[in-house]
Amino acid sequence: MNQGRKFHLDFKKYGMVIALVVITALFQWLTEGVLLAPMNISKLLMQNGYILILAIGMLPIILTGDIDLSVGSVVALVGAVTSKLLVGEARMPVALGIAIGLLVGILIGIWHGFWIAYVKVPAFIATLAGMLFFRGLTLVITQGKTIGPYPDAYQYIAQAYLPDVGGASQIHLTTILIGAALIVVFLITQLQKRRREISYGFAVSGSGVYTLKLVVMAGLIAFATYWFTRFKGAPVILLILGLLTFVYSFVTEKTVLGRHIYALGGNERATALSGIKTKRVKFMTFVNMGLLAAFAGIVYSARINCANPTAGDGFELDAIAACYIGGASASGGVGRISGAIVGGLVMGVLNNGMSIIGVGTDWQKSIKGLVLLAAVVFDIVNQTKKK
Repeated sequence: MNQGRKFHLDFKKYGMVIALVVITALFQWLTEGVLLAPMNISKLLMQNGYILILAIGMLPIILTGDIDLSVGSVVALVGAVTSKLLVGEARMPVALGIAIGLLVGILIGIWHGFWIAYVKVPAFIATLAGMLFFRGLTLVITQGKTIGPYPDAYQYIAQAYLPDVGGASQIHLTTILIGAALIVVFLITQLQKRRREISYGFAVSGSGVYTLKLVVMAGLIAFATYWFTRFKGAPVILLILGLLTFVYSFVTEKTVLGRHIYALGGNERATALSGIKTKRVKFMTFVNMGLLAAFAGIVYSARINCANPTAGDGFELDAIAACYIGGASASGGVGRISGAIVGGLVMGVLNNGMSIIGVGTDWQKSIKGLVLLAAVVFDIVNQTKKK
């Protein structure tokens, strides 16, 4: 009886990871091995890096029970601003142009946070207004034209691969060293976590099952490392995504601010009565979203090497879908950064796999809509069972 319950909980926890594996295996078969080719994996990460960045920023907002519909327009606006600074007559240094672009995102986050947290304008309305306003401002700045190309240094963040410290050798040593470091960090953190759980008297899996889990995960990291070495090594965007995932996972799961975010989404009134400054917490989530939306705008414009007035169209929906597919609850208070990443990868694999096998964009949108609906229904069923 207990074993069945334990298995059920594990399935709910890892269900979307299992779905990602199944979807990947299906498209690997349908594409006759093209999907998981080293070159295509790098391409997939570069094409979806900005969506994953947006999903990382969107999750804390969804945890508080809110939503941000403006991020796609912010992506376009920041691209337009940096293009005027770096491509036009100004010709600023790349670092300064990026810094100004990030500042624009922070100011937008402050704007939204003020209206939503302190004036109590519903997030849906405030960010919908922002979506329209910033899209229009983008058209004004670009005059409806595509602006580019960007300097090579600007493109590096989205198109380049990590330099090989091994020089001209056939083995990409930088990627191997990063993979080895990840395995060591993974093993240390997992062993420390198990030791804490045992000391607190929590139920843990048997030593055999636990050892098998460590071996499998370490093997997957080692295999992924080897796979990246087969094509230019790890892309720069992968390192950036790894750092963002680590930092935001730590903040949401291990810090006081993170606990306040979860508490706010669980019950805002009770959270306020407990002495937590809910307005400040909500305000900070939107400032953070503005910053990451600006960063995603820089990555996206660097990827396509131009500022496009229609850039970011629909990105907000992909970011929100990634969070919900990755296990975030529509009612707030439930979700993890790692889940949002998995959800984003599910969307990315679906997009890439369907494109390879020739599925039209009309059917792609339909299928993604059904996947999103299934994820939300799964969440509702789980919430109903808990009650």
